[in-house]
Amino acid sequence: MNSFSELGLREPLLRAVREQGYETPTPVQMESIPHVLAGRDVLGCAQTGTGKTAAFALPLLDRLAAEPTPEGSRWRAPRALIISPTRELAAQIAEDVRAYGRHLPLVSTVIFGGVSQVPQVSALRRGVDILIATPGRLLDLYTQRQVRLDAVSVLVLDEADRMLDMGFLPDVRRIVATLTSRRQTLLFSATMPTEIAGLAGQLLRDPVHVAVTPPASTVAKVRQSVLQVEKEDKLALLAHLLDDPSFGRVLVFTRTKHGADRVCTKLQRQNVSSAAIHGNKSQNARQRALADFRRGAVRVLVASDIAARGLDIDDVTHVVNFDVPNEPETYVHRIGRTGRAGADGDALTLCSADERGFLRAIEKVVRSSIAVHRDHPFHVEIAAPRPQPIRSPARAANHRRQRAGAVGSQRRW
Repeated sequence: MNSFSELGLREPLLRAVREQGYETPTPVQMESIPHVLAGRDVLGCAQTGTGKTAAFALPLLDRLAAEPTPEGSRWRAPRALIISPTRELAAQIAEDVRAYGRHLPLVSTVIFGGVSQVPQVSALRRGVDILIATPGRLLDLYTQRQVRLDAVSVLVLDEADRMLDMGFLPDVRRIVATLTSRRQTLLFSATMPTEIAGLAGQLLRDPVHVAVTPPASTVAKVRQSVLQVEKEDKLALLAHLLDDPSFGRVLVFTRTKHGADRVCTKLQRQNVSSAAIHGNKSQNARQRALADFRRGAVRVLVASDIAARGLDIDDVTHVVNFDVPNEPETYVHRIGRTGRAGADGDALTLCSADERGFLRAIEKVVRSSIAVHRDHPFHVEIAAPRPQPIRSPARAANHRRQRAGAVGSQRRW
């Protein structure tokens, strides 16, 4: 299949797709769109950067456009609900939905926490067809009776594994309990842990399975490397790397909010245009930082792991893991910010001796060793962790008795 016109989408959507510059559907779009158009439930395992937002948004818009739109109702309730784990991802999905549906008489809005609910409630009162929401704010407004969910006929759960990581599954279950069982449900996740597979089994009816990449696999076109360095030299190494003009638009990931602020401050002192984004920043500050990064006013965006998902930014040349993530799946999500839409990208991981174990766990999940780049002024050799001897239970118990005896004899002496 070489064009969107072969997928059966109506002309206003095809026109919007052309205006977006899309030419050929991605694998997840080719696999998903016909099934969504046919009304089937879909369980999709696809990484960010594979085009999955269009994979559910385009057919969702097509289906809603085919249904009569209620007129004259002040409380026109949403007919489609898209739930995402983070504010950034929700805002990005809303932007994409508006772009794809620009030639259709459909109304969409987005609600999330961290900002005043007043304009969001006003938008809901004016009536919407498609609601994009984060779980917390949606439940809050539902409890206040400011949003109706009884007309939802299509439910989309995006980045389901991230919702699990952030502890949102109880909220998601409460939301789903308010919906009619006569609905179409689409669930997308980059990985498929047991809890998400169980949730899918409860919510989806005879779903079509779409898997365009193996779970927790890394983007094929991303060149990955490890730079071994003393922990105290990481900031200096990052500044050294950014002296290279090929580092155009750079995402730097830290494990903590404080770490993101510290790295950003250091770079600014080195006259590197940078901004930090994390959970302690106000929503306005986060949106401003993202907008500056997208338009090139800021060269480096420093993000904590909360932003590792849902950042849809074109032309990120490099991802730098300032801290090695302690969860292998987080590494996959981080480096997926570059090498998007068929482009090349580079992911560099700054690894100190105490993080070597995290790196080994990542290599096991991605099923390959990541090359060590030694050609930098801060390189240090880090020995691989020594494997622990495997003892049988009997030998282990005997070893403990021998150690206890040795300690006892030392005490007597």
